[in-house]
Amino acid sequence: MKIFCDSADYKNFLKYKKDKFVKGFTTNPSLMRQSGAKSYKSYSIKLLKNSNNKPVSLEVFSDNIDEMYKQGKIINNWAKNVYVKIPVVNTKGKFTGKIIKKLSNEKVKLNITAVYTFEQVKKITKQLNKKTRAIISIFAGRMGDQLKNPIPIFDRSIKFTRKYKYIEILWASTRETYNYLEAKELGCQIITMPPKIIDQIKKSNKSYNQLTLDTVKGFYKDAKKSRFKV
Repeated sequence: MKIFCDSADYKNFLKYKKDKFVKGFTTNPSLMRQSGAKSYKSYSIKLLKNSNNKPVSLEVFSDNIDEMYKQGKIINNWAKNVYVKIPVVNTKGKFTGKIIKKLSNEKVKLNITAVYTFEQVKKITKQLNKKTRAIISIFAGRMGDQLKNPIPIFDRSIKFTRKYKYIEILWASTRETYNYLEAKELGCQIITMPPKIIDQIKKSNKSYNQLTLDTVKGFYKDAKKSRFKV
């Protein structure tokens, strides 16, 4: 299973571009805004040039279906390692299958995002050219935030797309390091996560005894700092 860094921060691209642990990058308009990007094009090209040719997902931001297609074509021309990110629906809930099919047939690598149901995965898969690479991003963390179990959706989606060589299922909106094990056990091809969690995974080699000692020491240290008395 490949680990992608979910960030549009230029410093994170510099940090991970030669890191063998990180195989690619995912971004979205919200992350771009947080990073302080002023020009979407110039900033995106800057990220692509500093990705060491690892795959980078860059999202369209129009709400008009036809305009999404035009943006997708433009973004696709920025670099060979770019994946054009398309939301499964627009803000009015209209399925973007029309442009998914069109772009996929034109050999544009896609990352279909904001996916939450197995039914959406089936609809997306029907539109994809089976010889063009595509990622389907299922938002596990956001489902969990709403007390919804993402595991059955991943399980069905992975089994359904297994026969398609160029379609990969991505675990998105990672909330904790344990999600890495969950995604791996399910058979996800990719998990994307923020830098903080990537760094936590790299350091996750403590024994149960060490975890116990670290926890107790932390409580003891804070109690002493507070000068608690009974």
